[in-house]
Amino acid sequence: MTLLYRCPLCSGPLEQTKQSLCCKNRHQFDFAKEGYINLLPVQNKKSKQPGDNLQMVQARRAFFSTDHYVFLREKLVEIVAKRAPNTVIDLGCGEGFYTHAIADSIAAQVYGVDISKAAVKYAAKRYKHVNFSVASIKQTPFSNSCADVLLSVFAPIFAEELYRLCNDNGTLVIVSPGPKHLFELKQQIYDDVQLHETVNTPQGFVLQEHTLLEVRQHIDTDVLEDLIQMTPFAWKFKDNHYEELRKAKAHAVTLSFYISEFKKDNSEQP
Repeated sequence: MTLLYRCPLCSGPLEQTKQSLCCKNRHQFDFAKEGYINLLPVQNKKSKQPGDNLQMVQARRAFFSTDHYVFLREKLVEIVAKRAPNTVIDLGCGEGFYTHAIADSIAAQVYGVDISKAAVKYAAKRYKHVNFSVASIKQTPFSNSCADVLLSVFAPIFAEELYRLCNDNGTLVIVSPGPKHLFELKQQIYDDVQLHETVNTPQGFVLQEHTLLEVRQHIDTDVLEDLIQMTPFAWKFKDNHYEELRKAKAHAVTLSFYISEFKKDNSEQP
């Protein structure tokens, strides 16, 4: 199998030699024992440990061991599978919760990329049939027009890079918060909870469809604390908010997601 990686230093193609990837300029990157490849050059790091920290990774790992987000994962597998892709890239794959399920369900090369080494290390150790790499999703280590499907689940959107990666007939799938996602939790920290809207169409793409998934689930309080820790508003949760949560063993919480599908607009480059 020929991997689709390119050198993050010179953008030349990378060829695999035993346990390393090398380019013609002799830049070499070694596979970790867990099976992932680190393609994030030191000079591109903005901190010693970029991306989600270990606490956030552990919280997501604990939450994803439950079934609360399985309905979203199953829908994503369905959407990707109907495209019958040869290549899928999950941008901001984290611990591989969605990535490995897609790889289990389709005959394709599936890649997961995330800037968090802790997350990728965990994913690669468990899901050997996915090609995982540590890299920036703003400057990914992949060749031009290589992806049939690009997946972005709660990750930053870099339109120019998405356009570069997507082939002419490719699909971009973005998962973003639905209108009332975690509404009950937000009521505890905001006086006026704003409802989420659909994501804007990235430049260089054309909207195909928005799908709204929304359920209300009872979630055990200890699991809910893990969910809070993996959200952007975790830092707003104070001790008194957690104390209030712990007065009950479980809480009803709305889980709401937009799944937005886009096609590449070949008439306009961002």
